[in-house]
Amino acid sequence: MRVVIVGAGIAGLSAALRLRDTLGSSPEITLIDQAPLAGGKVRTGPAPDGYLETGAETFLFTDPAAADLAERVGLGDALRHPAPVPAALAVGGRLVPVPRGTVMGIPTDPAAVTDIAGPVSEADQDAGRPLLGTDEDIAVGALVRKRLGERVVDLLVDPLLGGVYAGRADELSLAATVPALAAACRTEHTLTGAARVALAQRTAAGGPVFATIEGGMSRLVDAVIAAARPDLRLGAPVRELRRTGGRWLVGVDGQAIEAEAVVLAVPSRPAARLLTGVCPPAANAIGVLDYASVALVAFAVPDARLPELSGFLVPASEGYAVKALTIFTTKWPHLGRHDGSALLRASVGRYGEAEVLHRSDDELAALVHAELGQLLGRPLPAPTWSRVTRWGGALPQYAPGHLDRVATARAALADLPGIAVAGAAYDGVGIAACVRSGTAAACALTAR
Repeated sequence: MRVVIVGAGIAGLSAALRLRDTLGSSPEITLIDQAPLAGGKVRTGPAPDGYLETGAETFLFTDPAAADLAERVGLGDALRHPAPVPAALAVGGRLVPVPRGTVMGIPTDPAAVTDIAGPVSEADQDAGRPLLGTDEDIAVGALVRKRLGERVVDLLVDPLLGGVYAGRADELSLAATVPALAAACRTEHTLTGAARVALAQRTAAGGPVFATIEGGMSRLVDAVIAAARPDLRLGAPVRELRRTGGRWLVGVDGQAIEAEAVVLAVPSRPAARLLTGVCPPAANAIGVLDYASVALVAFAVPDARLPELSGFLVPASEGYAVKALTIFTTKWPHLGRHDGSALLRASVGRYGEAEVLHRSDDELAALVHAELGQLLGRPLPAPTWSRVTRWGGALPQYAPGHLDRVATARAALADLPGIAVAGAAYDGVGIAACVRSGTAAACALTAR
């Protein structure tokens, strides 16, 4: 028996491990990816006096999927949590701490955000019915603008959503990006009331919200591969998927690999291309998803006088290319720097604004270095080291109705034996969401 998994990101790796745990040693699990390295956007690179993530730096600890995966592969003792220092918003030449009591920037009490957004609209009134119908979806920005006004969206919600999705609040689905809030909007009559319900659910569990792996997130990738024991084929693009004689044929490297089951754990467009000949309804449903590209610019900076912050977010309305900064050496004390320099990593690239990414690496690093000095209020010392990492088409943009389109695709695929889709294209960005997605795909295959 053979299962082929197309895509060796964390979703595909999680699917491989669950299949191995469920089916034992007998099946051959072939894991294929066109990239030269496994792990997708989970990748650690060297930095002076240590290491620095070149992709995802952390995962949700409140969602147990990723932490459970780390425990399963023997990395439970390596889990580390960020220091209890605040993050900020760069607004009007100031770095203002992100207000407490908000859900993706949406306040439970409008008074808590007046220092940033000024007087908040009083349109969030109880009209005697829930904000959303049972199956209704809406753009985050449309709902918040109507209820709380323009400045709450532009200065709070948009930068927080942009930090996760590199997208804009006016184009992102509430149900897909803030599902707990969307669920509360189906019972609550005001947006602040819905935010209170969602926040209460989030804080009920207590404990830290985020975690990472000491030694680098790539340790998680390596440990999952070691536990799943797949036939790993890298640098091998999959050209074709078809079904014949009751089996799947996966075309790669000029040969057709036969398999009883297939998991497509790749972005939506390559998945749609492979599905076009075998399930057009699924291909059409997922092929419309668009993506944003980003670049991560990292510096080692000596003698930097930095604020006591884990980092900050920059609203698009402020006019900077930089949309976020993480001060790694403050946020993650376990990095244990010995050379006295600070490790900084800035994010550049918003959906629909790819022009800034057309610069060369040197030009982009110079622009980011200059803008960070402006945002910090003083020139940033010259870096002793820098690195630019580009992620083209990295972050899916969930337009309203995304969850319905995914449900349509999966319903169509259910009519075919032994095939499933997984990954950020369907079930949410972030490591925990992708782990859950890959695990669920494996469970669906073994159940059928």
